Amino acid sequence: MNTTRLYKEHLTDLKAILHSKRANIFYLEKCRVNVKDGRVVYLTDAKAEKQYWNIPIANTTVILLGIGTSITQAAVRMLASAGVLIGFSGSGGTPLIAATEVEWLSPQSEYRPTEYLQGWMSFWFEDSKRLKVAKQFQHLRLAYIQQVWSKDKDLQNEGFHLDDVSTEQALKTFSEKIEPCTNVNQLMLVEAAFTKHLYKVAATCTKQNGFVRSRDSDDDANAFLNHGNYLAYGLAATTLWVLGIPHGFAVMHGKTRRGALVFDVADLIKDAIVLPTAFVCAKAEMSEQEFRQQVLQAFTKHKTLDFMFDAVKKMSLEGGTL
Repeated sequence: MNTTRLYKEHLTDLKAILHSKRANIFYLEKCRVNVKDGRVVYLTDAKAEKQYWNIPIANTTVILLGIGTSITQAAVRMLASAGVLIGFSGSGGTPLIAATEVEWLSPQSEYRPTEYLQGWMSFWFEDSKRLKVAKQFQHLRLAYIQQVWSKDKDLQNEGFHLDDVSTEQALKTFSEKIEPCTNVNQLMLVEAAFTKHLYKVAATCTKQNGFVRSRDSDDDANAFLNHGNYLAYGLAATTLWVLGIPHGFAVMHGKTRRGALVFDVADLIKDAIVLPTAFVCAKAEMSEQEFRQQVLQAFTKHKTLDFMFDAVKKMSLEGGTL
């Protein structure tokens, strides 16, 4: 059977797994991604022979291609058919360099749903309604932190407890300050103060006193935060692509910032999972690969994609009535 026939037959099964249920994000470096026997594979050079490794594209949301990678047109075609987003990144998964800010090579499809974009547009052009949706995003963000931290035994063993005085105060203060905000700028300031407080909580739990958040710093905690955030951006971009909502229609990060809605959706889950995991892995002196595996396992364990999809759907369908 020739490759073309295998390719056509394989397309019928590519979308059997819903994006919200997919388990895999791949970061690849120093390899070549191509199609072999109707499957997307990546090729690495071993000492004795070349080795091919299969990529289960029907169960994959995002592929990040790091240093020393190349990809064939046939592989891109098959990945696009399965709805897999592709990003080009630097070493270790950051920074994302496929385009400026946060953008992805998105699959092209005229058959994505229209109801969610139409629902989003029903409120987006009105400042007051857009602000209400931004506030709802922050409440959902808080709810997800409470959901994850109350169930995750690994985080609890590291000292992340909802009834900790500092954590409890941070959640309470943020919750109380959301509704009084009269514009997005005020909400952004409140949100920034909240995240800064969580950095302090995490640094205390993992005995990394003196931590300062800096995207350009090379300490492990900051590097892991950068890395984990880009993984969250990939999930957010996937959610928006599947639901048919362009990245430009943000509610928090500004009308003119490229890819801004990706940041908004990623913020729903970053504090709950990426932030504590980065500090825990830095304390344990893990490698980037080990950290990435920990984050991806946490995404699957706490059904992060499900939460993102549900949140965006909810706001799309209810935002106009707030």
